[in-house]
Amino acid sequence: MTGRLLRAAARFLLFLWACGSFTFLLARLVPGDPVLAALGPHPRAGDIQRLRQRLGLERPLPAQYLRFVARLAVLDLGESLIDRRPVAGLLRRRLKHTLLLGAAAMTLTLPFSLLLGGLSAWGRSRLWRRLETAFTAFGLAFPVFLLGLLLILTFSLGLGLLPVSGSGGIEFLVLPAVTLAVPLSALLMRVVRVTLCQEARRPYVLLARAKGLTPGQVLRRHVLKNALPPIATVAGLQMGALLGGAMVVENVFSWPGIGTLLVTAVRQRDFPVIQGTALLMAAAYYLANQLVDLGCERLDPRIGRERIG
Repeated sequence: MTGRLLRAAARFLLFLWACGSFTFLLARLVPGDPVLAALGPHPRAGDIQRLRQRLGLERPLPAQYLRFVARLAVLDLGESLIDRRPVAGLLRRRLKHTLLLGAAAMTLTLPFSLLLGGLSAWGRSRLWRRLETAFTAFGLAFPVFLLGLLLILTFSLGLGLLPVSGSGGIEFLVLPAVTLAVPLSALLMRVVRVTLCQEARRPYVLLARAKGLTPGQVLRRHVLKNALPPIATVAGLQMGALLGGAMVVENVFSWPGIGTLLVTAVRQRDFPVIQGTALLMAAAYYLANQLVDLGCERLDPRIGRERIG
């Protein structure tokens, strides 16, 4: 057990180093100068030189990279080039808003997807299947930013029921959460339907029905137990991807989360904020992936044995 934890920690650190290095190089390939973004239009040459020296941008790129790696080794994400505040503090303040939005979206996604996907796969009425097919096609094909704009036009500008943008009470959370939940629900709903349909064709289902079990008993006692690992895998990975997936929704609704912070940092060429945000998103997705693996092993011990073998 100790060896497994050490290997997992080593893989996690290697993953963070690779993501950090890639983000470091990619951020500096983006056209633009953070010094000019900080000083505004028509700065003086002396001000540009002094600020560049103070920020350490006059150093060669390898020296900047070594400084970045040294800071990352002690979990120091540096300071913003624009407002000189610690990046960790900026991420901490914005992260709670993104987590709130993600939790609201998953609260809408999980029961809706499981219910409609289960009725589509296990129900006898074709209506549920048609509803699931139509919703899945709409949710996966319709652009998220356009859906957000349509919701704003309908419920904010048209009916005046909900605020257009910003954060505050629960009324500010409704439209962003619904916008983010639609594509998540569409994907998870399709996985639920396909998985349940596949399990319904297994020989053990026919044997259970031959023993006299009702369809509901077969579903509760046998089918759900075997269908839960792939469903939990997709749901868990969706939770890990929420930090990155919420970026478009946050910018449409001006939600003060990680996504709007990243877009602003890219616009201002704020390298430390870009690197810190990307590392946070990558770490969240990696940890969610590991938790999903552990959860699937709990649900089905055969998964762990197959991996070991």
